[in-house]
Amino acid sequence: MSEQKTLQKHVLEIRNLYASVDGKEILKGLDLTVRSGEVHALMGPNGSGKSTLAYVLLGHPKYSVSGGEILFDNENILEMSPNERAKRGLFLAFQYPVPVPGVGLFNFLRTAYNAVSGNEMPPMEFKKLLDEKMRLLGLDASFSARHLNDGFSGGEKKRCEILQMALLNPKIAVLDETDSGLDIDALRIVAEGINSMSSRENGVLLITHYNRILKYIKPDHVHIMKNGRIVKSGGEKLAQQLEEKGYDWIKDEEIDDE
Repeated sequence: MSEQKTLQKHVLEIRNLYASVDGKEILKGLDLTVRSGEVHALMGPNGSGKSTLAYVLLGHPKYSVSGGEILFDNENILEMSPNERAKRGLFLAFQYPVPVPGVGLFNFLRTAYNAVSGNEMPPMEFKKLLDEKMRLLGLDASFSARHLNDGFSGGEKKRCEILQMALLNPKIAVLDETDSGLDIDALRIVAEGINSMSSRENGVLLITHYNRILKYIKPDHVHIMKNGRIVKSGGEKLAQQLEEKGYDWIKDEEIDDE
């Protein structure tokens, strides 16, 4: 009998999390668990705290945690630097990727890959890997010769974020409104890239304001966030209800899952 590989399950647990920015409390006792093999859609109106959660998870220094825990594979990561969290297998795709003129995309991606993997991949070997991932996202081979996000269209910036995710192969990926500002063709390509890396070994927390990306990415769980807390959780049907009714029908008090 051939020996079967046992897949390791990775778990991100957020317990009773409180966080603030510039002295204003944004997260107010948030609880959420994301496991590898799962796609979670986190939805909510503007100002509900979705992006704050993304930044807190990856350790943005502007945000202050005043209570609760963030456990990744049973290890509290709150005292870890963003670099340490990335090496553990967390990844954040930004809502508004920043242009960095003068920094070549190829060198940036190879440096990030080597830092996270802990291995020094030779340039030619990395180029083969990068070309493979770029083809997956419909990116021309010349794309890697450009500077990081410099002169990129909105769709190119978002595909660059997904390219990074595909290369780094994180255990849990947090995607902060990756669908924001995309036309329908770019949205489809980005969604296909996300679907291609989703597997039993990877978990995805997809933060979005609208339902449209969920027509291409089927979530296992949908959560509604209001006033710094998750107030309702359910399945794909919950996102469809939001499409029909908007957010006003969701009460601020916590509602039991499904």
